[in-house]
Amino acid sequence: MLNFDDKLNQVVARFDEVSALLTSASNTEELVKLNKEFASLESVVETIKQYQTFKQNLKDAEEMASDESLDKDMRDMASEEFYELKAKLPEMEQAIKIALLPKSEDDEKNAILEVRAGTGGDEAALFAAVLFEMYQRYSQKQGWQFEILDANENGLGGYKEASAKITGTDVFAKLKFESGAHRVQRVPVTESQGRVHTSAATVAVLPEIEEVDLYINPADLKVDVFRASGAGGQHVNKTESAIRITHIPTGVVVQCQDERSQFKNREKAMNHLRAKLYDMQKQTIDANYSETRKLQVGSGNRSERIRTYNYPQGRVTDHRINLTLYKLDDVVSGEALGEIIDALITADQAERLAEME
Repeated sequence: MLNFDDKLNQVVARFDEVSALLTSASNTEELVKLNKEFASLESVVETIKQYQTFKQNLKDAEEMASDESLDKDMRDMASEEFYELKAKLPEMEQAIKIALLPKSEDDEKNAILEVRAGTGGDEAALFAAVLFEMYQRYSQKQGWQFEILDANENGLGGYKEASAKITGTDVFAKLKFESGAHRVQRVPVTESQGRVHTSAATVAVLPEIEEVDLYINPADLKVDVFRASGAGGQHVNKTESAIRITHIPTGVVVQCQDERSQFKNREKAMNHLRAKLYDMQKQTIDANYSETRKLQVGSGNRSERIRTYNYPQGRVTDHRINLTLYKLDDVVSGEALGEIIDALITADQAERLAEME
């Protein structure tokens, strides 16, 4: 059985092997595969080399501290350096273990975001709009592109349901833990007695799936064309550019009315459909595994209540990791959402490290 250092050397050796293979690969499919592996290993190998340099410095300092041929001042300096480095060793080892955790192929993908109003009528739709805008602002702060695919308004500025495509670096890796039921506690604008109501909205974050990754039989599709409605610009109600696609075997329905072009709307709707069908397959495969996990972080269970937004107390609580922030306004503005996302990623890493030990 390989020890820890042997495992690190094995990863570096594989990286060198992939680098060499890239120079001789002629097959396009092989080249794409090697490039993906090279990209996934590059940052890991950089972390490994930093760790190996650190370990060497630690060893050198220990040897100097015990070298009787050196004067006392040199040995004392080396001894001081040794203990400083030794104190940092657990942190370095943790960073290496995290870097070596298996990465999901989906993590590097763009994402399809879906937000739907749950229980609570108009107040739930208004909260769904708050969540949708929260992710839009967070995306902007990350430098991601946020394209609205479809938005079904309730007439009061809320969304019965809304969807968007988010494009950028590590989009799905950061947003995948947002899937689930989000609950809000606040006084609705329609409440005359000032009573706090509880309502909910569900969020689904799906990895964007390329056409080559998932084949859909055209014979399984029912395509409807209709005039766009709601917020959408001058083309609304003038041309039949909006597209609704039903996948007959599963009953999954998607629609897009964001573009003036019927062709572009169809392309975006198909993209959305592929993501939903892929997610359905993955949910089935992951079901048994998810049941064995202690934290359900990242399980993507749509019915699981993952977070509460309490307006009277100005707090947001993520129930999976028992994290509470008293900065609700900063979270829903997208400013502090990253604190919750980072905490969820850290919790997931800790859980997976525990499973490997």
